[in-house]
Amino acid sequence: MVGTKAGAAVGAAVRATETHCPYCALQCGMGLRPAPGAAGGLEVVERTAFPVNRGALCGKGRTAPAVLAAGARLTGPLVRRGGELVPAEWDEALDRVAEGLAAVRERHGPDAVGVFGGGGLTNEKAYALGKFTRLVLGSSQIDYNGRFCMSSAAAAGTRAFGIDRGLPFPLADIPRTGCVLLVGSNLAETMPPALRYLTELRENGGTLIVVDPRRTRTAEQADLHLAPRPGTDLALALGLLHLVVAEGRTDEGFIRERTTGWEEARAAAMAHWPELVERITGVPVPLLRAAARMFCAPEAAMALTARGPEQQSKGTDTVGAWINLCLATGRAGRALSGYGCLTGQGNGQGGREHGQKADQLPGYRMLADADARAHVAGVWGVDPDTLPGPGRSAYELLDALGRDTPDGVRALLLMASNPVVSAPRAAHVEERMRALDFLAVCDVVLSESARLADVVLPVTQWAEETGTLTNLEGRVLLRHKAVDPPPGCRSDLEVLRGLAARLGWESGFSTEPEEVFDELRRASAGGKADYSGITYERIAREDGVFWPCPATEGAEGLGAGGGAGSESGAGSESAHPSESSESAHHLESAHRPESPRRPESPHRSESAHRPESPHRPESAHPGTPRLFLDRFATPDGRARFAPVSHRASAEEPSEEYPLLLTTGRVLAQYQSGAQTRRVGELNAAAPGPFVQLHPRLAERLGAGEGDRLAVISRRGRAVAPARISGDIRPDTVFMPFHWPGEGRVNTVTNPALDPVSRMPEFKVCAVRVERAETGPEADGGAP
Repeated sequence: MVGTKAGAAVGAAVRATETHCPYCALQCGMGLRPAPGAAGGLEVVERTAFPVNRGALCGKGRTAPAVLAAGARLTGPLVRRGGELVPAEWDEALDRVAEGLAAVRERHGPDAVGVFGGGGLTNEKAYALGKFTRLVLGSSQIDYNGRFCMSSAAAAGTRAFGIDRGLPFPLADIPRTGCVLLVGSNLAETMPPALRYLTELRENGGTLIVVDPRRTRTAEQADLHLAPRPGTDLALALGLLHLVVAEGRTDEGFIRERTTGWEEARAAAMAHWPELVERITGVPVPLLRAAARMFCAPEAAMALTARGPEQQSKGTDTVGAWINLCLATGRAGRALSGYGCLTGQGNGQGGREHGQKADQLPGYRMLADADARAHVAGVWGVDPDTLPGPGRSAYELLDALGRDTPDGVRALLLMASNPVVSAPRAAHVEERMRALDFLAVCDVVLSESARLADVVLPVTQWAEETGTLTNLEGRVLLRHKAVDPPPGCRSDLEVLRGLAARLGWESGFSTEPEEVFDELRRASAGGKADYSGITYERIAREDGVFWPCPATEGAEGLGAGGGAGSESGAGSESAHPSESSESAHHLESAHRPESPRRPESPHRSESAHRPESPHRPESAHPGTPRLFLDRFATPDGRARFAPVSHRASAEEPSEEYPLLLTTGRVLAQYQSGAQTRRVGELNAAAPGPFVQLHPRLAERLGAGEGDRLAVISRRGRAVAPARISGDIRPDTVFMPFHWPGEGRVNTVTNPALDPVSRMPEFKVCAVRVERAETGPEADGGAP
């Protein structure tokens, strides 16, 4: 058993409850029960039967109940009076929010009101937030912080396969493949319970290749570590594909039978010969050749990407190049092989599938598609013509805040996000938020962004409410309420209903999560992300259900015609929208759990597919743990190669800014740190930011361990203590992004956007590093 206690202000838990961790996209299973000797306290217990983590939890999961305590979280509404946030009653707070949003809408039009959501919201809340924005506010201006997570992978996956799901197979398949090529992920610190899958892979005789500019804890586990210069992952992938072609390792039968576009993609790759790629990336040619051989040696292999290659101004093409490598070698659409993305946020997957994205409606339908609009409008009981079109992507929305222009956003409803810390060019984003006519924030803590608000609404947390989330495998999960919230807190669903009523919508916004989920099921029916066959009862009984899951096994025509977009709106993730349309009957054949083409991998165990549930009705669709085994989710069933070529990052080193900065996470903190920085045990383990740099660079700067360093870009500076290590390239520095104040690294990062996914270039920008003036340690401890 592992455990932690929450404060006495937490309502009493009446029984042990099966639920899930509130943090990353693994959504590890855990149990919550009353803590012995603590009135109203909770402790976390292992839930060994849940297949994703099998009982294992990281420190963030173990200590999650600490943020439920009254001293760590908000327990009543706040409104701004005389420049200060002061306590208020709920009616006053909701009235203020409704009046503020309505006044801006009346003066400047509906698109002057923006909504910014979060990847931690449940599916029900994400769905309700999108519906509220488009119906009640009539605004197109909604996006969410999940845009900063895996949008480049989503765009590349949609372009190649016709559908976007983080992993097209369960995590349990990873130990049974022959080789995993892990690009830009430090699982040991970002998703520690998932590291066991890589350990088991190697125990089973498989091999691990890690691509990362730093020798991280994950890279230390690898059979081969490639350390490219930040921003050159695209050239690296193309160089490996060049070697695969040159050495005759392509799968010509697979290419011929199941793909299109190979000739153009091959020609692009052949322009990236090994010596050129070595000059661009810094990875020696012998290591390139070793990686190509290692990936192609077994009969089955996987390429998995995370934020490293994705958070770039060429992230979509970069991921597309890794997908090309999989397609050219037949490592896609086969059992124990494929490309996958390791989603970051807890509900980064489901959060965009059901309405928070600027261009998407529930079910992964596209707003610009007339049939999609008609289907969702029918569920909502409105005229499709009343629905607004696609809006701005996340950074573009934040950049438009407070601008006195015809298309400026003058009021913002911010829910479950902290862009003052997490957005690129964060000082500019903070300035834009301060310029708003009105800002309302819904959150569980008084984050740095909430401190700027006119009204702060305290909402319930993970253990205080029931709802579904979709993890990185596409497994829809159910979090059960375990404890009552403080009397002064309300759920986000209650907030949206209260605001809708004040703005003239007396019905249509339920506060019961299961009722909202049932409506979501109807809205998603026939779409790419079809949840119509998923119920709370099934999720609980089956330890989650994989989408797509139509209402019945034979529902081929379910919602036909509403499955995708025919046009690409602003911020769309589909580069070829005319090819992304897919109704349920295509998806059915694209996702069958068995394929005659499946190779017999030497690392394959007795069964490659999920067993039938003994309790599921015969007519019920089984869900789809594995995609693409017979066909891809494109109109012709074939995967598309992307003809991509390397190009420079938006910002390359110069005489004034000679180094490269890359950013990431540390084990004990999560995202902007708004919650984890309030947990004593986690703060003790990671109390503040730091600058990791190579000893040779430290020597040139005359810097010692712990000396304060300033990392300076064209946008600003961040100051933090030096951490000298040989585990990073001499031309690169690294900073984690969990802290505000002078150690806020996102003050420095570049908002240059990928042209397709609209992902900012968090992972590479040009900087200089210098000794900082003496002074107090960098701001960044517990609030």
